[in-house]
Amino acid sequence: MTDTTLPSPSEIRAYRAANPKLRERDIAAQLGISEAALVAAECGLSAVRIDGDANRFLARAPELGEVMALTRDESAVHEKIGVFETATAGKQASIVLGSEIDLRIFPSAWAHGFAVTKTDGEDVRRSLQFFDAQGTAVHKVHMRPASNLTAYAAIVDDLRVEDQSQIFVATPKATAKNEPETVVDSAELRDQWSKMTDTHQFHGILRRLKLDRRQALTSIGDDFAWKLEASSIETMMTQSAEIGLPIMCFVGNHGIIQIHSGPVATVKTMGPWLNVMDPTFHLHLRTDHLAEIWAVRKPTADGHVTSLEALDSKGEMVIQFFGKRQEGVAERTEWRRIMEGLQRLDTTVAA
Repeated sequence: MTDTTLPSPSEIRAYRAANPKLRERDIAAQLGISEAALVAAECGLSAVRIDGDANRFLARAPELGEVMALTRDESAVHEKIGVFETATAGKQASIVLGSEIDLRIFPSAWAHGFAVTKTDGEDVRRSLQFFDAQGTAVHKVHMRPASNLTAYAAIVDDLRVEDQSQIFVATPKATAKNEPETVVDSAELRDQWSKMTDTHQFHGILRRLKLDRRQALTSIGDDFAWKLEASSIETMMTQSAEIGLPIMCFVGNHGIIQIHSGPVATVKTMGPWLNVMDPTFHLHLRTDHLAEIWAVRKPTADGHVTSLEALDSKGEMVIQFFGKRQEGVAERTEWRRIMEGLQRLDTTVAA
C-alpha cells in the first residue's frame, strides 16, 4: 500500500472491532500497516503515547512489581513472569538481571512507546508496548494481578509525550547494501573458532571474517556444528523436562534478547506450535518456520559448550538453547548427553 491508500484510524478501529478474535499482529498484516499504527489508532481512547526510550523505561520498571515480559521474533514468542530487578543502563546495550526476567537490550532500536488499556467486561488488561522506528514490536510488558497499578499510572503520566496523534508515521528502513557473499576461508574460520575461550567471542569472529551465522555453521566442520532432525527441539525439551534439567532459552530481535534460565515442565504441541506453559515461563514456537536446526560446539575456558540453534529460511536465528551453567563451571554432562544423542540429519545424497 502507498501512504494514500493506508486505512484511516477510524477504518483501522472498525476493522479491529469486526475481527475481535484476530491477534493484533494478524490484523496489522491484513490491513497492510505496522502493529504500531494499529495501536496508535486507539490514542485518546484506549492508548496513550509514551516516550519510547528504553533506558527511561528501565529506570522505572522495577516499580511495577510482578509483570509479564514478552519478546518475540517472526517465529517465536517468549514470555517471562517476574520482576524487573537489577537494571543497568548503557548507550549501546542495557541489561536486566533477575531471577526470572533476564534481558539484553539495545536502546537504539527502541523508538515509540504506548500504554494500552483493554477492557473486556470486568476484565481490564494494561500493558506498555515498545516499537522500532518502522512500527515493529520490540518488547511488551503486561500487567499482572500482583502488579503495582499505582506505579503503572505514575509511569504513564511521567512518560506521556505531547504528541497523541492517532496516525503513526513510520521512518523508512534503510536499504541494505547488496554486497557479494564473502568467500569462506574455512582454515581461518577453524583456527579462530578453535581458539575461543568464551562463547561471546563468536560474534567477533563473524564480524572479522565478514560471515553470517549460517555461513559459519555450514563451513566449520561437523566436529563443531552438525545439522539435526526437525523433531530435535521437542525431543530436547521433553528429555530435559523428564529429568528436571535447567536450560537456557534465548529469543530476541534487533532491540532485545530475552532469556529463560531454569527447568521446563509442561511441553505441548498444537499444530505447528511447540509450547511451554509453565508458571513463570511461556514459549510459543512455530516449528514449521524452522529451516535448519543445528547442534553447535564452541570452545571456552571451561571446556566446550553445546548449543541448539534454529534458523529460518533467511538464515536468521529464531531460537537458541544452552544447558544452564555458570561461568567457571563446565557444561552439565546431562545436557551434553541429550545434545549428542539427538538425531543427526542425514545429508548424504543417493547416487
